[in-house]
Amino acid sequence: MTVSLNHTIVPAADNNREADFFADIMGLERLPPMGARGHFAPVRVDERLTLDYMTVENPEGHHFGFDVDPATFDAILARIQERGVPYGNHPATPDNGRIDHPLCPRGLFFTDAVRNLYEIMSPE
Repeated sequence: MTVSLNHTIVPAADNNREADFFADIMGLERLPPMGARGHFAPVRVDERLTLDYMTVENPEGHHFGFDVDPATFDAILARIQERGVPYGNHPATPDNGRIDHPLCPRGLFFTDAVRNLYEIMSPE
C-alpha cells in the first residue's frame, strides 16, 4: 500500500476563524464540522488531504509548506494583498513584503492569529 497523509490537526485559538482564514487566502473549500463533537473545522487541500483546525488551550504554531503552480501563486498573493495580510520571503521575516524565496523562484510565508506559518512555493 502507498502511504499518503490524510489529514493533520492544526492548533487554533478559534478553529472556525483560523480555518476560514486559511481557506479564504488559499482559495480552498471549507468543509462542514467533523469529529464526534464537531470540534474539527476541516479545509480540503486536495483530493486526499485536509487540514483539520481544532481549538486548543495555548495553541503553538506549526509550519505548513505548499507547492503551487504559478497561476495559483498569483491568486494567493492577490488575496493576501487585497486583505492586507502581511507576507514575506523568509520564515524569520514573514512580513517584509517580498516573494524572492531562498529555495524557489517565487515563494512567500504568512501567519495566522496563533502564528501557524504557511509557506507557499512556486516554480516560476
